[in-house]
Amino acid sequence: MALVEAGFVVLDCSEPEKLAAFYTEFLEGEETDATANRVEIRGADGMRMAFRRDVNATPPSWPRPENSLQAHLDFYVEDLDDAERKVVALGGRPLETKDAGGPYEERGYSDPSGHSFTLRCTRATAPKQG
Repeated sequence: MALVEAGFVVLDCSEPEKLAAFYTEFLEGEETDATANRVEIRGADGMRMAFRRDVNATPPSWPRPENSLQAHLDFYVEDLDDAERKVVALGGRPLETKDAGGPYEERGYSDPSGHSFTLRCTRATAPKQG
């Protein structure tokens, strides 16, 4: 057995049940454990996340500098438009950001509690021109 095993990505939020439901649906996963102050899930691909109650949680303000990134998640998707529709239907919202350069097409969002994440297209795209 390894000395250290990967644990959970844990996000603080005021309503862990609601945030767990968002990510459970988005990751096509299941809830694996819940207490009064913490909910744990496992995504269909095995990713484990937990959501911890913090009644004083302040949503990150990224991309604004005040109270900026507290955590950031990247998710790989095959179709950005389909994934965006799912995120928005579940209560997430697109973030106003400048177009990022690089070899992958990507878009930024926030979950219903304000944590930022990026959807990155798994297929290679041609470099952006201009």
